[in-house]
Amino acid sequence: MAENNNNNNNNINTKDFIIGTLIGSMVGAAAALLLAPKSGRELRSDINQGAGQVKERASEWKDTAQEKSAGWKDKAYTTGAELRQKAMDTTSQFTKSATSKTKDMTNTVKSKLNRKKSKEEEAQQAAEDVANAIEEATEEIEAAKRQG
Repeated sequence: MAENNNNNNNNINTKDFIIGTLIGSMVGAAAALLLAPKSGRELRSDINQGAGQVKERASEWKDTAQEKSAGWKDKAYTTGAELRQKAMDTTSQFTKSATSKTKDMTNTVKSKLNRKKSKEEEAQQAAEDVANAIEEATEEIEAAKRQG
């Protein structure tokens, strides 16, 4: 963020310098032409020549500004694309990690549930075995009572 703010300050300072130079050139040229002892025709010629020079400098500065702005635009696009790719990679890694953890937890829960069901079935079988044993013992006792 500080780097961005620093770039903005540099851009503003460069812009202010260019504008100041342009205005200063025009004022200086106009003052020199107006204060110099020349005829009207020479004065108009010098003013036209000065205006042409200022126009040429302004055109050069415009071209430079366009080149720099194109470079900044390309850099911004590249940086944006890189950040977008990093975000997508991070999201992808998070999704893979979350999916893997979810599968692991699901398998763990299934395993625990199966063990619990198995223990319940073993307990139910044991209860049935005890019930059968009690039934057999009861039948033997009743048979022994009848005989005895």
